[in-house]
Amino acid sequence: MKLTAWFKWLTVKKLSILLTLVALAAAAGLAYELNRIRQIDAFNKAVTTGKNPQTDKQSYEAKYATAYWLAKNERYKESTLLYSQLTQKGTPAQRAAVQHNIGNMFFLKALQVSGGNDSKIRDEVEYLLMQAHSSYKQSLKQDNSHWGTRRNLDRVISLLPENPTPGVGDSDSPGLIMGNIPNGLP
Repeated sequence: MKLTAWFKWLTVKKLSILLTLVALAAAAGLAYELNRIRQIDAFNKAVTTGKNPQTDKQSYEAKYATAYWLAKNERYKESTLLYSQLTQKGTPAQRAAVQHNIGNMFFLKALQVSGGNDSKIRDEVEYLLMQAHSSYKQSLKQDNSHWGTRRNLDRVISLLPENPTPGVGDSDSPGLIMGNIPNGLP
């Protein structure tokens, strides 16, 4: 079809209809995007306040945010259950973040529990530190580029006793010595 024949076919009326349809499609797309932005804003507000979001309830991000909020409020059991559901989903970087947060929960709990010379407390602290160690290693297997995980793993290793049975007798390895407790986690 020649260019002149195409222009003869394209009349002002047909061009007006075509441009009207394009404008309507653009308006519909804009309305959808504005609604989606509103939903995302409401989702973010709900997540930061610890409420259940009204949209995207089953999304990876909603579950992750809920688990993170639970961990921040020291509800570790519920948080661990939600995080464990997420360890099988998502990208390697997302799974690494989940493992990192699980490690942080065990590490923080170990730091909270520590402080006594009772063998039960030492055993519990050692167990929690071993769980944190395992989670940090899993995180690094998924994504080896996260320096915060590496630092926390080094801290956990420095707190773990060399001898798996801490505090037995007058040995050179007295067990868990919590004097070098780090300040904060990344």
